Amino acid sequence: MKDSRAPMSSPDVPAIQPESTSLHQEAAAAADTVARQLERNDAGVRELAAKLRDDAPPFVVTCARGSSDHAATYAKYVIETQTGCVTASASPSVESIYAVPLRLRGALYLVISQSGASPDLLRSAEAARNAGAHVVALVNAESSPLAALAETVIPLQAGPEKSVAATKSFIGSLTAVLHLTAHWRRDASLLDALRGLPEQLHRAFALDWSPLVDGLRDMHDLFVLGRGYGLAAAQEAALKLKETCALHAEAFSTAEVRHGPMELVGPRLPVLLFAQQDHALAGVLATAEDFRRRGADVWTAAPVATGRNALPIVATGHAMCAPILAIQSFYRAVNALAIARGRDPDHPPHLAKVTETV
Repeated sequence: MKDSRAPMSSPDVPAIQPESTSLHQEAAAAADTVARQLERNDAGVRELAAKLRDDAPPFVVTCARGSSDHAATYAKYVIETQTGCVTASASPSVESIYAVPLRLRGALYLVISQSGASPDLLRSAEAARNAGAHVVALVNAESSPLAALAETVIPLQAGPEKSVAATKSFIGSLTAVLHLTAHWRRDASLLDALRGLPEQLHRAFALDWSPLVDGLRDMHDLFVLGRGYGLAAAQEAALKLKETCALHAEAFSTAEVRHGPMELVGPRLPVLLFAQQDHALAGVLATAEDFRRRGADVWTAAPVATGRNALPIVATGHAMCAPILAIQSFYRAVNALAIARGRDPDHPPHLAKVTETV
């Protein structure tokens, strides 16, 4: 294996102050995104939730790419655990490339997108609508083709994002899923937790994750782990590490990592782990301890985590909110890490803000 601690920073890149980047500023605005979303979307979300209670869908389908697909992972766990409604991810290429119609009559079809412009998502959403699904767009660009095509639009309310790496729109996608589910189930405790999220997001963004920055500055490879609600945070963190830091990071469930990939973990392959206070916590922490015994550095963003690599988190009384707060703390850290590695986190050299796949 290549030495995972080879220096990555470049003396030719001009110094960037972490607070000056669009990534930092946009992630810091996530709390305002959530507050706007809860206020402006509430009537529409209540209306959709009432429809779902009156005419329960046989199943839910998500359709998304990139960070939005990680939000779809989160939607799967939230909707299935809270409603019992099977939630599956659609492959856009089934329609856009292979042109195979799917049997979706009566389904709730959630399309999650920041831009609402990718051709494959649009073709899949149109096909789902023609097949009799109720198409709901969770989209940031309210004037997008996707918003025009959907039967119901839930705006993410994130406002413009200049950085290639989506941050506040990702958090807005997660909270939109929670908002809908809370009204669908008439869950007063979850609605209360949502109302407290903006203030908690401010606190989460202020937390010091500099030990993670210092530890990963010269790394080449990393595993990022989570389970249940936390798997989406692991997926999102791994993508951000790749696109902003050029760090090879792979996300796994703490269950799936034991089916082969764990053989790689050791002194030269560290681990970042996300967990929340639920039935998955004990197993996740046991996996972390197992990897420490192998000599791996393991950073944990989890309740009751202790030791030199325990990352501070904002305590929350609701397990579904924990990944939202943890990823907010991570965003500040990954911005600083990219700069420490000699990169401009707003402008990865080979990526564009809007990716249009067919």
